[in-house]
Amino acid sequence: MMTIAASRMLRGKRTCFVGIGLPSLAANLARATWAPEIVLVYESGTIGSKPPRPPLSIGDGVLAETADAVVSSAEIFNYWLQPGRIDVGFLGAAQLDRYANINTTVIGDYRRPKVRLPGAGGAPEIAASCGETVIVVRHSTRVFVDRLDFTTSVGHGDGPGARDRLGLRGAGPTAVITDLGILEPDPESRELTLTSVHPGVEAERVLEATGWPLKIAVHLEATAAPTETELAALRRLTE
Repeated sequence: MMTIAASRMLRGKRTCFVGIGLPSLAANLARATWAPEIVLVYESGTIGSKPPRPPLSIGDGVLAETADAVVSSAEIFNYWLQPGRIDVGFLGAAQLDRYANINTTVIGDYRRPKVRLPGAGGAPEIAASCGETVIVVRHSTRVFVDRLDFTTSVGHGDGPGARDRLGLRGAGPTAVITDLGILEPDPESRELTLTSVHPGVEAERVLEATGWPLKIAVHLEATAAPTETELAALRRLTE
């Protein structure tokens, strides 16, 4: 449900900068269903990749083998990403706060961490410069925390106006897709608000899985159930 809901976010989009893992699976599902013409870009330098299976990493050979073009990482960032030529970025997170700021660096104190995570990679630039970003992550209090242990990628900073003050080009996170529902930033406060729950999920369950008092939209929606077409496409990608 999470992957399918995330893939629907790419309807009408032309270009997507893709992170590895759940974001990549969702982006490739979108290419197989809602957005067949979308150009998927990976930070290793592949443009227009069409992998038949989820890539294991940005260095997976299938990305280059199925790409329309392969360029240097420097060109990807300097020419395509930073000038604002990418419509949407798909990202994951180890920790996420109420303003959709992301931690993928460390858990615990930076100098003496409990866990050292994969790190930033291209995520800070994706979060800064894509037209918008969509975050795909499983919902738990371990991930949805009141305060990040480290800020790797800026979402909406400390609230209204933060991105403008920092000079960030893109609109920032427009949706967070989880296995329980969909959260979107409030237009005024920029704080994440629960706007939709997936089939079979109650709002109370989402509140219990969030590390701060999560706000709920006045008109809470129910996410549309997966269609047979979506399920068949997802199975082909993961079989």
